[in-house]
Parts: sequence; C-alpha cells; structure tokens
Amino acid sequence: MKFDTPATTNPIDQLKIIGKPTDRIDGPVKTTGTAPYAYEQHNAAPNAAYGYVIGAAIAKGRIASMELGRARSAPGVLAIVTADSVGPLEKGKYNTAKLLGGPDIEHYHQAVAVVVAETFEQARAAAALVRIGYEEAKGAFDLAEVKNTGVPPKEGPGGAADTAVGDFAGAFAAAPVQLDATYTTPDHSHAMMEPHASIAAWDGNKLTLWTSNQMIAWGVGDVSKTLGVPKENVRLISPYIGGGFGGKLFVRSDALLAALAALAAKRAVKVTLQRPLIMNNTTHRPATIQRIRIGTGTDGKITAIGHESWSGDLPGGEPETAVSQTRLLYAGANRMTAMRLAVLDLPEGNSMRAPGEAPGMMALEIAIDEIAEKAGIDPIEFRILNDTQVDPEKPERPFSQRRLIACLRTGAEQFGWGRRNPQPAKVRDGRWLVGMGVAAAFRNNLLNKSAARVRLSGIVTVETDMTDIGTGTYTIIGQTAAEMMGVPLDKVVVRLGDSSFPVSCGSGGQWGANNSTAGVFAACTKLREAVAQKLGINSADAVFADGQVRAGNRAAPLAEAARAGEIVAEDGIEYGDLDKKYQQSTFGAHFVEVGVDAATGESRIRRMLAVCAAGRILNPKSARSQVIGAMTMGAGAALMEELAIDKRRGFFVNHDLAGYEVPVHGDIPHQEVIFLDETDPISSPMKAKGVGELGICGVGAAVANAIYNATGVRVRDYPITLDKYLDRLPEVA
Repeated sequence: MKFDTPATTNPIDQLKIIGKPTDRIDGPVKTTGTAPYAYEQHNAAPNAAYGYVIGAAIAKGRIASMELGRARSAPGVLAIVTADSVGPLEKGKYNTAKLLGGPDIEHYHQAVAVVVAETFEQARAAAALVRIGYEEAKGAFDLAEVKNTGVPPKEGPGGAADTAVGDFAGAFAAAPVQLDATYTTPDHSHAMMEPHASIAAWDGNKLTLWTSNQMIAWGVGDVSKTLGVPKENVRLISPYIGGGFGGKLFVRSDALLAALAALAAKRAVKVTLQRPLIMNNTTHRPATIQRIRIGTGTDGKITAIGHESWSGDLPGGEPETAVSQTRLLYAGANRMTAMRLAVLDLPEGNSMRAPGEAPGMMALEIAIDEIAEKAGIDPIEFRILNDTQVDPEKPERPFSQRRLIACLRTGAEQFGWGRRNPQPAKVRDGRWLVGMGVAAAFRNNLLNKSAARVRLSGIVTVETDMTDIGTGTYTIIGQTAAEMMGVPLDKVVVRLGDSSFPVSCGSGGQWGANNSTAGVFAACTKLREAVAQKLGINSADAVFADGQVRAGNRAAPLAEAARAGEIVAEDGIEYGDLDKKYQQSTFGAHFVEVGVDAATGESRIRRMLAVCAAGRILNPKSARSQVIGAMTMGAGAALMEELAIDKRRGFFVNHDLAGYEVPVHGDIPHQEVIFLDETDPISSPMKAKGVGELGICGVGAAVANAIYNATGVRVRDYPITLDKYLDRLPEVA
C-alpha cells in the first residue's frame, strides 16, 4: 500500500479497540516469567554449551601474544574462538568497530576471544586462564582535549553538518539581548535490564540465532555480511526483549561469537555479555560539548540563534546530532547550526533513546530559559512568543501538526505554574529550597516502510518481524488487526520478532508504533478484500464488525470466509513524499518541581508532568507507561547518570549497575501525563506518530531549570550533582 495522500476516514477511526487503554496481551507471560528471552530458549536449543567472552584489556594497540594452552585443557572446554582461529571476517554495515578484535585493538573490552565449555562456570574459569600480551598504543579519550580536531561529519540521518539561514553573526552582534553559553553532557549507558545475549545453532550451512535485537532485518544483513553466509541461510528470532533503548539496534559481539562458537563446538552455544562488557563492548550515548548563542530584541523575539556541538567516536563513526532540534523548534530569521566530530578511542558511540534531541535539548532548553530571563519574559511566554508553524530553515514547508503552544498552556494550568516565583531562591519549605522548571519537548516523526502477513482461520493471526522491546507492540498490533477485522482482541494472535516473517520497520527512533501498525493496516486491508470476495460482497461496501461482515442487507460470519481453508494476505506500508512537503514532528512540554536541601545541597524531584501532542494515541495505557519511563530516564540523565572515563587507559570505570547510577523508585515521585486529543492524517493511515522518545526530550533541562529557580545557581554541566553548586547555595538562614 502506497501512502502518498493524507488519510481520510477509514476503519481505524471507529475507535472501538484502537485508542482504548488496554492491558498488554503479553503481560501474563511477562509477569509469570514464562516469556522466553534470548538466553532462555532452552526448548529451542537443548543441550547448548556456554560461551564466555574475553574483552581486550587495552583501549588501543595490538595483541602481541595469546597463550591458550591451559584454557584448552581445562575441564569441560570444547573450543576457543579467536580472530586467528576463524580468519578474516567482514564488518557489518551497522558496526563501527569489528565485533571480534585481533590482532588490532580498537577499543577497551573489544571482544578478542570466546571460550566454550559444557557449563557457564567452566567457561568462565577457563577464560581466566587465557594469557594475552599487548602492545599498547597512545589513544585519545578526552573530548575536551580533542575538541579542536573535530571535523564536519558526512551528511547522514541527522542531516548536513552545518546549516545557515540569513546573517547569524551580524544579527547576534546587533541583538540588544544576548546569551553565549557552553553546556556539556557526559557519556551515558543504555543500562537495560536484559543483557545482550544470544543462542546460536547451525543446521548444515543454515544458522539460527535467538538473540535480543530491535531491528531483525538489519541484524540478518549484518550477520550475513560478517560471516559471508547468504541472507536466506540466516534466521534471527527475538520475540521478547528486556529493554533496548537503542543499544540493541545492531548486532553485537554476543551474536557473532555465539555463531562462531557453535560452528567450532559443533553444537548450540549460548553467549551473554557480562555487565562490564555491556558498558564497554557495546554502544553508548556519546558525550557532547555544546555552545549556544541566542540574540533577541527588547520584545523577546529571537533575531539570531546558533547552536554548535562537538562529539567524538571511533574512526568511521557518526556524531551525536545534538543540534537537530534547534533547526526546527523556534522561529528566528538568522540561524546557524554546526556539528563537529572528533576521533576518540573509546567504545563505540551510537544511538540511545532520542539520539540528537535528548542531549541537544538538555542544552537548548536551559539556554532558552536563560535568554528568557535576560529578556525579562516568563519562560513559557518566551517559548510561545517564538513559536513557528513552518520549518524555520525552509519556510515554504509547514508542520503537519504543531501544538507546542497548547502543550505549554495546558501544562502551565495543570501544574500550577502561576504559583511559581520568578525570582530564584525565594520559596522555602522548611530547610528545602523549592523551584519549578519547564522545557519544551520535541522529537521528529520518522517514517519507515513496514510489512505484515495476516491469516484468517478461526482466529486472526498477525506475523511480522517487528519487535517488542517492552513498549507494548504486541498489544497495539493486536488492537489494529482487531479493529480492522471487526473481532475482539482475544480473537487475535500476534507473532513477532522472527526473520521468517515479513520485514517491518523495527523498533527504534520512536517510529515503531506508527509504522508497524500502518503495515498491519495495509495487510488487513488486503485481507478484507479477500474475505469480501470469498463471501461475494463488494469490498468497498463491506463493514467488518462484531465478527460479522455486512454490506447492505447481507451479513455473514467472518469465519465463514475461511471455512474452506485459511485465507492469507500480505502487504506493507510505503510512503510517498508527504514527509518532504510537511515537516512531521511531535511536541510536548515538561514541568518539574524540585526541592534542594539548603544545607546539604541534596536535590529531590517532587512533581513531574508531561503534556504530549503526538497524533492519535493508539493505546493510552502503554503510551503513558512509555512517557513516564522516558521521564524517569530524563531525570537520571539530569541528576546522576555519567559513564566516568579513565582518561589514562581509555575505559568506562563504572561499568556495572552498582557504579553507573540510574534512578530508583525513591528518586521518582508521582508523574502525570496528558495527551492532547489530536490526529495527524499526514503521518499514516493510523493518523498516529511516535511518543516513546518525546517523553525524554527536554526533561533534563526542566530539572536543571527547576534547580536554578530553587537556588539561583545555574549549572550547565550534566549531571547536576551537588558538588557543582553546593558552594554557591544561598546562606542558610
């Protein structure tokens, strides 16, 4: 199905099942522990051996020697796989560094060997007997030190490295109100609960991988390319994923090493990455240095806005696109954005929940508060004053929907913004300094083609390689099929995460919900046509409802169409150029209240509210869950999360869940989420957009702005830990 004109009325608009707050259909197996995750596919791969991964102990250099004799003769050992033993391997399209290193080492904990044994304990014990000698080389591990070596990155998903409209330098110099400030965000880890894990089994020259992966088709392509195996001989299965956040978009070393180990051991092998290797061996959100300059008139209207960002990655890597939202979010005739990418010999930087906008808005939305204060305007009114209904870099292109003002107004009323004292450090609650902060939320709506297969027998079965990373995908796909075919949700079976199914959009970039359900919509449309034809009904007149198919005075049970045998339909959604004619984005507003202990500097979040405008909300219950989870991640990024770098040796020191701090229940108070009632017919037949990453964009800045309002101390370097402002707190009365 080609979607190239705005959606009109269709069966989804009935909203009998779509749009209703619905319990997740995968909830019972998740809560009872019977959902098999990648490492738990015991029935699919019985008698599997265990692989234990050895990571490089240096960040850059070469392996000089590798002594394997003692490990090979250790109890239970079946095989040891190294770069030497397998020979040259290709590098996958989505990998910056090789997944199996040697002799050259590109980053700390790059996998250099996997020891395979009968039990996990035997594999781990044997791995400790491997002795590796290294020739260490000097590396670059400090972004601030190499910042000036940064170069414009090649154009990619984040757009061109630099953009310019008007005369930014001249307009900024002439502006009566100016801000010129630098902000920093540190490296972050995805820190998902389920580790990267895979089980591999070969049947002749055909490989099956049960793995934890968000993008099945990408994974098949990279495994095929790396191993030199035809795509049709590679099957990836990933029905349940215990969190991804972008860290499982791409095949990682667990999958490759499981496949190589199974080949060497001649039996199924399971491999999971130890937590330190998850932090150092897989991907992370790169650190940024961001300079923002904004100039306004005395009326508060932006006349010049410039945003420059520096980040680092391994050679061949990509930048953190932290300027992307600044190209679209606020009006201003004179504009400039620039990205620079430096080479760092740290583990690979790559996508993490809301790449670009998440760290970019941590800086931009503090800067907006700062310039609003300089202009003497309330920060909400300042944002409203500088709203735009068109792409400010391409004024001929309007937004398909843009309700940022409604989000800000609604949130201000619900949160009680009118009670906020605009003068910092003036509100006390006992020993606590209390403040409120706000930030805009923004994330683009991305379109990707997506396909599905739908079967009608006694029930409706949906098959697509789409994945569910804990987001509720099973349920919204089931709701879509139920709405389209006119059956209750309990008459729909959803099968996901298998490369033998039609290729979907996959889970990432908050594109999963809208695109995958649009693909199911397309497949169900074709199935409806086949059913109508089988029943001798004109498909254009057919109404599917209550398990019946009706047209005029005729009615027949849906199941009757499949009485002679199962009916199967397959189709997908493909997009025209509507996303070129219209800028498609999602909008919101975050409100936060904090308390800061006037004596100790301890900060506590007291209240949080997110107001979101993101097209049709397919399942308000799971969508709310997505947003409060994103708000929690944003709070963590604001107050505690940081991968600490050993700048001598080039690795992340706090590489486990004890040292890498994330929010716990006690850190997060009651959270409220409001979805504005809207549909976006420009986006898809579902009239929906993404929401899962919108919830994180801007949260960090809202927390920072609240801390400033509470204390009068502005912190521009994340995380906002008390050591950065304790000596500047107001005197204790």
